[in-house]
This record gives sequence, structure tokens and C-alpha cells, in this order.
Amino acid sequence: MATAQSPVTHDPRQNGREIRALMQKAHDAGARLIHFPEGAISGYQVSAAPPWEALRDELERTAALAKSLSLWTILGSEHRLTTPNRPHNSLYVISDSGNVVARYDKRLCSHNEITHHYSPGNTPTVFSIDDFTFGCALCIEINFPELFLEYERLGVDCLLLSAYSQNAIFGIMAQGHAAANNYWFSVSVAAQFAKTLPAGVIGPDGYWISQCRTDAATDLCFAHLDRKSPAFDIALNKARPWRKTAREGRIYRDNWVFDPRSETKTRF
Repeated sequence: MATAQSPVTHDPRQNGREIRALMQKAHDAGARLIHFPEGAISGYQVSAAPPWEALRDELERTAALAKSLSLWTILGSEHRLTTPNRPHNSLYVISDSGNVVARYDKRLCSHNEITHHYSPGNTPTVFSIDDFTFGCALCIEINFPELFLEYERLGVDCLLLSAYSQNAIFGIMAQGHAAANNYWFSVSVAAQFAKTLPAGVIGPDGYWISQCRTDAATDLCFAHLDRKSPAFDIALNKARPWRKTAREGRIYRDNWVFDPRSETKTRF
């Protein structure tokens, strides 16, 4: 898979050109999937709507290229709703046949987003490629661990987080979610924020596998998802199954003790 660090402007035409150039590079490098930032093609603009006709044209061009390259493309964009409803802040899941097979709508929007510009979504999104299951999240949703526990319960192998942020703590929190839930975690961020939050891919052990450049450059980084990798044996084959058992709780309930020295909490 390829994780993109693309510039996000308010011009869908410029964004579309950058996106398709990166798609070609990812394909040439052998990627099956490419993951883009929040608002990658529409721009991230909570004060005005994007030019919808230009955006639709750029989306169709991008979907056509996904089909031509046989490249799954996960793409951040506003999604227009029926007037007077506000748009969703979304991730389109475009398959290697060029079809939109799913869409994730940001559920936990910021105060500014929900007050002025976006309608929230209400469901998780999962999809599968080559026997791997992927889940989607957007930007400040990184702050809500319940979303990432939900995706673990849904059997996700890799979480795709798209962001438009320069907050370095997002990368640290992504490492924590990856390590706690033992799945791969792709963080795609706008190129202009790369100095403090470069895009990258984290392994199911919580450590970065690869990251893009930090000089605000358009870039790609790559990761090979391999369940048989010895580097991830503990995370995938020991930690994740054990934590599932632990979260169910029966192993603890079956071993509760009823002892006066246990019940009294105010003595040594």
C-alpha cells in the first residue's frame, strides 16, 4: 500500500492533478492501494462550498484512472447533500474497477465543522482488499479511542486515518491506537503540514514502518502488509488474540476471589 502526502488547496483542479500523478507513481511502485489526506481533492474549507461541478469532474477523472491502473484509491473529499443539508466530510473508497464501493462520513466533527459547515455521518466503514480488511477515520477522530476499539471488534487489519492537521500529537496517538489494537495504521496528511506531522504507516506493534519527507514536499511512502512477518508475530498472533479474550472478561470473572482481605480496601 502507498500512503500519500499531497498538497491540499482550495482548487479541485490542482488537487486532482497532484492526486493522479501520485496514483501513477504508486502504481509504478507496485501498490494495490493508495491513501490520501482529508479533503484531498475538494480542499478542506469550512467557510465555503467547493466548486461542485469542477469537483465532480475531477472525481470522475480520478476514478477512471483508478480503473486504468487497477489501483484502489481512498480519497478525502466533501460529499454534496441535497439542499439545504450541509455536506459530509468524507472518504471515498474507489475500487480497482473505478467504482465507488463505499464512503466514510466523518462522525465526530469538530465544533467549527458541526456548527458551520458539515453534516456528521453515523456509521463505521469497512471494506476488504485481497483478504485484508480496512477501516476509515478522519482527523480529530484520532482523539476518540472508542472508534478504534470499534474497528478492532469489526476485524480491521489496517486503519486509514486521513487528516488536515499539523498537530504532531496525532502521530503519537496513532501509534498508541495501532499498538493497543494490533493493526496497521496509515496516516495520510496534507503536504503543507509535513514538518510537524509527516504522513506514514505504523505497524501493528505501534512503531513507524515508513514515513514521508518532512520538508512539505509531495511524497509517498509504502508498506507491505504481511501477517507472516516475524516482526509482527507477537502483535498479531499473541497480543491481539489475548487482548480480545481479556476484553471479554470471562477469564477474570472466573478467577474473582471472595476474601475479607480483598474486600477491605482501607488496611495494609
